[in-house]
Amino acid sequence: MSAQYYEGIGRRKEATARVRLYPGGTGRILINDKDGADYLTRTGDLDNVLTPLRVIGQERSYDITVHVSGGGVSGQRDAIRLGLARAVLKMDPDTKPTLRQHDLLTRDARVKERKKPGLKRARKAPTYTKR
Repeated sequence: MSAQYYEGIGRRKEATARVRLYPGGTGRILINDKDGADYLTRTGDLDNVLTPLRVIGQERSYDITVHVSGGGVSGQRDAIRLGLARAVLKMDPDTKPTLRQHDLLTRDARVKERKKPGLKRARKAPTYTKR
């Protein structure tokens, strides 16, 4: 891979992804030193991750390396997608309206709600008994 790359950080739930975009590539995706299809095995996850490149019409023009940690499968997938969108934005600032229109630059801030005292989970109350 060439030395020149563009980097973007993406976060979702507990997951954090550092995405590097190498221009002039063949479309190879490495996630934590594994092939992208081997790391994201669920149907449609890899397509979801590559949405920012598909939107700008350059799906096979770059090599991508990702280091992702924390969270689960869907959190990591969405963190990678946000990191990739931010890397594309650094590479070409003119793509911002297109990425924004497809809602790819907004961080999804939803996280797990904390447990409250006296409840079983965040909102589930113990079963009421009359006697």
